[in-house]
Amino acid sequence: MYNPISCEFFDQLTVAIQRKIPSTIVYLDEGEKQSVKGLVRELIVQAGKEFLVLTNGQKIRLDLVITLNGKRHREE
Repeated sequence: MYNPISCEFFDQLTVAIQRKIPSTIVYLDEGEKQSVKGLVRELIVQAGKEFLVLTNGQKIRLDLVITLNGKRHREE
């Protein structure tokens, strides 16, 4: 089930995109904690779920993000 993200998290993502801030993202992928570094290129919605897209093309579902640049957005 998809859980919508907070407005604060959305705002932080928007700033990262606009200012091209290199970001470290820790997220869950099939129950395993993963980490990736890169630039967030855009936010998209597919099938009612929100994703961030990195400049390398990788998509990460927003409700699976644990931290963005060290700031916690969900429990593990």
